Amino acid sequence: MKFKWLYLLAIIMMLTPITVNAEQQSPMEKLDDISDEALQMVKFQRYDDAKKLLDYFSDQFTSITGAKEPLSMDEVRIVNTSHDEAMEAAVSPNMKYEERLNKLTKFRLVIDALATSHQPLWTAMEDQIMTAFHQAKDAALMGDSAHFHSNFNTFLNLYNVIYPSMKIDVPVENIQRLDARIDFINEYQSQVVSDAKSQQELDALDTDLKNLFANMEDDEADPSLWWVIISTGSIIIMTLSYVGWRKYQGDKELRKNRSRDQKD
Repeated sequence: MKFKWLYLLAIIMMLTPITVNAEQQSPMEKLDDISDEALQMVKFQRYDDAKKLLDYFSDQFTSITGAKEPLSMDEVRIVNTSHDEAMEAAVSPNMKYEERLNKLTKFRLVIDALATSHQPLWTAMEDQIMTAFHQAKDAALMGDSAHFHSNFNTFLNLYNVIYPSMKIDVPVENIQRLDARIDFINEYQSQVVSDAKSQQELDALDTDLKNLFANMEDDEADPSLWWVIISTGSIIIMTLSYVGWRKYQGDKELRKNRSRDQKD
């Protein structure tokens, strides 16, 4: 009887990951798809279609948060702010194409950060951001004020695109440290170019940015998945051990009975 229960439990555990993977999209994953479609419409300059998708997103998002609150108040605020900016980009009669694209990309990255448990899309902008920053840093070290201002502003524009989604995934103390360094460099750009001591802030920001992206690359596997794997493996091992023990006991009893029959 015990064997039957262990065997049944092993089957249930083995089927658990299959059941999870077979589930349909979650509401947040559906919103993620809508945000991606809206971005694609803006890429092709189909602004009316982008607006329709953003309206549809708003309706779906309201129904989700109204029925059950899966997000924190800060996350809801970030979504609403980025959605408003995306809508502005879709309906504005004279906004530049690049600015529209940045606003829709920002919105897309926010929704992905909420829908993804690891390796969010915003980390894919690491190369662009670090390249712009390093070009600004090199210009500052050479005393080239014009190129420093130009490249640092490029860095700020790119950083601004990922900033809302960063706030979803990154601890607040890390965000505050980055904010403080960036604000100082931006406020005292001329001083950073001419003063070696102020340039130390560039080195510190360089380190913080590298740590930002490196930390997001760690722990790629979902901890819950590891728990399922470990639990399933343990149950299987227990079951096989029990089966082996029962077989051993059965063989032992059979040999014992045969020995008795031979004596008789």
